[in-house]
Amino acid sequence: MTATFTATYSPEDNKLRLYADRRLDAETYARIKDVGFKWAPKQELFVAPRWTPDREDLCVELAGEIEPEFTTLAERAEAKAERLDALADKRQAQSSAFLRAADDLSQAFHMGQPILVGHHSERKARKTQERMHNAMDKSVKAAKSVQYWQWKAAGVESFANMKSSPRVRANRIKTLLAELRDLQRSVNHAQVCLSVWERAETEDQIRKLSRAHVNGNALVSWERAKELEDGEISPQDFRTRCIESAKRSINSPKRRRWIDHTLNRLAYERDLLGAVARYEGELSPVILQAFAREHGAMKPTAKAVPEGFSLESAVPLPLHIASEKAVTRSADEWRDLMQSVGYTVPEKKDAKPPILNFRAGELVAPNRFHAGETQTFRQIELTKAEYAKVWVDQRGTRTSVCGTYRFKICLDPTAPGAYFSRPWVAVFLTDSKEHPAPESFTAQANAA
Repeated sequence: MTATFTATYSPEDNKLRLYADRRLDAETYARIKDVGFKWAPKQELFVAPRWTPDREDLCVELAGEIEPEFTTLAERAEAKAERLDALADKRQAQSSAFLRAADDLSQAFHMGQPILVGHHSERKARKTQERMHNAMDKSVKAAKSVQYWQWKAAGVESFANMKSSPRVRANRIKTLLAELRDLQRSVNHAQVCLSVWERAETEDQIRKLSRAHVNGNALVSWERAKELEDGEISPQDFRTRCIESAKRSINSPKRRRWIDHTLNRLAYERDLLGAVARYEGELSPVILQAFAREHGAMKPTAKAVPEGFSLESAVPLPLHIASEKAVTRSADEWRDLMQSVGYTVPEKKDAKPPILNFRAGELVAPNRFHAGETQTFRQIELTKAEYAKVWVDQRGTRTSVCGTYRFKICLDPTAPGAYFSRPWVAVFLTDSKEHPAPESFTAQANAA
């Protein structure tokens, strides 16, 4: 008799589950195992560690449809914690039973009764002693496992609470956005490859491009390029195969499903995190470019136009933004789009204090390694060229004690010895604009 299946999906943990009403035949079991499902004996179901198109297709084939998961993450954690607590109680009972058995066996040695060597009771006494020691060892081992299973039960509930915390959910959204960019990046690269191969016409151009890279990625795999070099395929056939491969990557239904699934997961997580407020501030091309980059657009360029703002890219934009290389929308339409996909415009960071170049014998900054202490920097004079010769990791800026300005520092290039033994000094650039000394520095100097 054929088994009847029920398939479910839980967006909380991104897992597919398969329930069967009876034992599976060998062929069906092998198919389920081949796509990555594992049998969970305590829950009596097959579970996949994460969603994939292939697993979804198999679930639809076996069950007809995929339903929402019957239990929540918290309910499953509670059920697992109850199983672990029951196991801890069982081990506690076993520990007590072994302890009682060891105590009963120890009565043979009551009041320090020794084993009489050579007596007819020696063999029995040693056997009783061995049984007593074994019972005690088992009691101790069971008692230790009680602590382990109690710790596991507490960890299951703690993990479920952690998964639903706002901070973890916000980090999960960042991870999903990174996955979305990775998926879109492969589509963008295929678009670039298609554009390049369509423009290549001569055999020399094709052979040259077979080993070329764009944005750090090869236009074609090494194995396929080797076939062209070895003469196993003609340049025109090689170009045709590259164009077909790029088109398959661009129009891949499986990759499209991955992107749609990631977008749906983003919508779910953002809905639970809370409603995304509509951006009501002044919209700018920089904000639109940051939004497009976060959602996988390749080198987007935005500019203000009479109709609002236009956004362009070298390749078609992500489908949830637009279906072409360029799109123009009004400011309100861009705000609505950003809100619909859950994008929050980052808050503008406070500007750092200005870097001032003025003469001073010494400059003081807070000590980075000891809170509440200061560090004094002796000032030296260098030209811009001399300062530029100092390695990047041996120069920088420090904020003054008053916090109103910054000054340049570096490892003293005029000091003898190895670089790691040289002191850090403040720098005055002799061929750069000289600023007047700030009032805070003048007041500090007068006070000293």
